[in-house]
Amino acid sequence: MKKVICSSKAPGAIGPYSQAIEANGMVFVSGQLPIDPATGAMAEGVEAQSRQSLENVRHILEEAGLSMSHIVKTTVFLADMSFFAAMNAVYATYFAGDCPARSAVAVKALPKDALVEIECIAVR
Repeated sequence: MKKVICSSKAPGAIGPYSQAIEANGMVFVSGQLPIDPATGAMAEGVEAQSRQSLENVRHILEEAGLSMSHIVKTTVFLADMSFFAAMNAVYATYFAGDCPARSAVAVKALPKDALVEIECIAVR
């Protein structure tokens, strides 16, 4: 059985998908663009965009009763691999101790011309 997770503190889905789905104790969070849900505006610069994407992830996990420490895997999509170091510096502030497994890839383009998008899997 699956359960839809939706937080008003993160931007709503902009297509036919859910912010997150929980199934069998695992929460699959869709890729989070760096959109401020209060204003609909996108943060500027890779550091601010990384922070906003991670804040959106955090709010969705909180809606599911979880925290960032429950994340076991993340995938980071970057508009250019030259953004990796700046994203990584921000990313490191969201995890302490045992960090989740992670993939980081450069893609040709992201929705709304974002510089970063982050998705994750968390486990209860």
